[in-house]
Amino acid sequence: MKLHFSGTSPYVRKCVAVAKHHGLSMEHVPANPAQNPASLLADNPLCKVPSFVTDDGLALNDSPVICEYLDHIGTGAKLFPAPGPARWQALAIAVLADGILDAAVPRRGASMLPQDEGRQAADARFKAAMTRAVDALEGMDLSGPLDIGKVGVVCALGYLDFRYAHEPWRPGHPKLEACYEAQMQNPIFAETKPG
Repeated sequence: MKLHFSGTSPYVRKCVAVAKHHGLSMEHVPANPAQNPASLLADNPLCKVPSFVTDDGLALNDSPVICEYLDHIGTGAKLFPAPGPARWQALAIAVLADGILDAAVPRRGASMLPQDEGRQAADARFKAAMTRAVDALEGMDLSGPLDIGKVGVVCALGYLDFRYAHEPWRPGHPKLEACYEAQMQNPIFAETKPG
């Protein structure tokens, strides 16, 4: 198995955390998508990380799919609950966590470009989406065993700490902070912290 990765990508972190949870090993291939590396393009025409290649040579190119595949082949406690209410709750949380990243990652990229009215409006929209998602997560049930929703939450909040420390998410979110701090004791998160 092979994973094209960037060490600061929160999407990659999710995949690595799931692999660690299950004790799975894989080859890690550093890739900077901005440089269009041939090895990444060979496995992912979208030139994005994470990009994962199974032992059978199948390329999987999106973190939710990669995480589900790793959970499927892993022998540890399943992170994707069986169909039913627990699964839908975990996936609802996972989607909100991914939504934070889907706003935070391009927002950061755009912040390095010359600012004009259009970019400022986009920044405000992304920031508002991030804030609303964090607020929504505060009101959700984050108790119970580790699942893919909590994996996503830890990776999203860790990315906010890493890239948006000047916009702290903790004030007003005590349940979310408690969940995050408790999960950070787990080596799969402590060992994958960006920075």
